[in-house]
Order: sequence, then C-alpha cells, then structure tokens
Amino acid sequence: MEQTNAPKIALVTGASRGLGAALSELLSAEYHIVAVARTTGALEELDDRIQARGGSATLAPMDITNRDAMAQLCRSIYDRWGKIDLWAHTAVHATALTPADHIMAKDWDKSMAVNATATGVLIPYISPLLGDKGTAVFFDDPKAGEKLYGAYGATKAAQIALARSWQKETERLGPRVVITEPDPMPTATRARFHPGEDREALNAPMDVAKKLLDQLFT
Repeated sequence: MEQTNAPKIALVTGASRGLGAALSELLSAEYHIVAVARTTGALEELDDRIQARGGSATLAPMDITNRDAMAQLCRSIYDRWGKIDLWAHTAVHATALTPADHIMAKDWDKSMAVNATATGVLIPYISPLLGDKGTAVFFDDPKAGEKLYGAYGATKAAQIALARSWQKETERLGPRVVITEPDPMPTATRARFHPGEDREALNAPMDVAKKLLDQLFT
C-alpha cells in the first residue's frame, strides 16, 4: 500500500557516472534518489554532490544482474516507501568493438546479462512499484547490424525491443514508458567505441540530462 506523505522516489540503475549520475543530481531537487551501481566509491561521490545540492539519496552498491539483490532492493523500497515515481535505466555494458566471428564468449555473456537479461528481470520487479502513474525511461543506442558492434548492438537492441513491447502494453493503463536516444556524450562507453575522438565536441552529461528532463516533464 502506498504510504501517505511519502516523498517522490526516483530509482536510477547505473547511477555512478555519465548520464545516470547527472540525472541523479538533477532529480535530487525533487526526488529522493535510490542510486544503483556496482562502484561504491563513485556512488559515495555522487551522494556528496547530491547532498551539496540539498538533496538526499539511498545508495545501493549492487550488480543489476544479481537477481536476489535486486529483488531485495525492490522489496526494501516497497517496505519503506510503498512505490517509486520514476525509474531511469541507464546501466549498460559495452564490450570492445570486434568482428562477430571474434566475439569472446565471456564478452557476449556479460553483454547479454547486463543489457538484455537484467532488463527482462527488472521490469517485472519494478513495474508494481511504478503502478499506473509512474514513469520508466530507457535509452536507445541503435547500433544493431553495424560493423563491429555485434555484441553491444544485438543486446542493446534486445533491451529496447522489450521496452517497446512494455510501452505498447501500458499505453492506456500505465506506467508511462519513455524510450529516448540521448545526444552523444563523453562517457566511458563512447570512449570504448570511439578512442581518440574529440571529447570536447560532445555534449556534457549534465546538459543532456537537463534536456531529457525538460522533455519528460514539460
């Protein structure tokens, strides 16, 4: 049951850096942030920045591919707040670019686990927390079918295909499912794909996050 006078809650998976961190900082002006990422140190640095802005966060240093841990997190969120208002799923795994016939099994398995399987597990976990009024946001990066993007492109496409199905299924009943393609940013993921690129010419994650939130809530 939703608790009365509960704060607005934003769950950010992949919150430690890049777009996830920028969204967490900006959202903290109006939401309590539940920040999920594997790197404890980066989450603590994010928490410092959120507190400096006058916001608050709950840090959840865990791997989204750990089903038991994510189930426990969702249960804890339900027990404490009864719901979430927003889920931003920014977590992604990017392997090095390689021809399809050179993909290593461990790289394929991790890409599938993070980009596709975890999404299929998390949607059923998180949907009841969102209810019919919450919003879920996914971030497309259409590389499927491009040379050298085999593992990343295929698994990211699987994630977005699942999100699109959920989007169509919830058009009338909710929650609201948003799929957007962010502007290029100087993230670790992009650096892996474009080594030597002029990062100064790319869009700062904070600017992309501001643009996204303007699109979502205006």
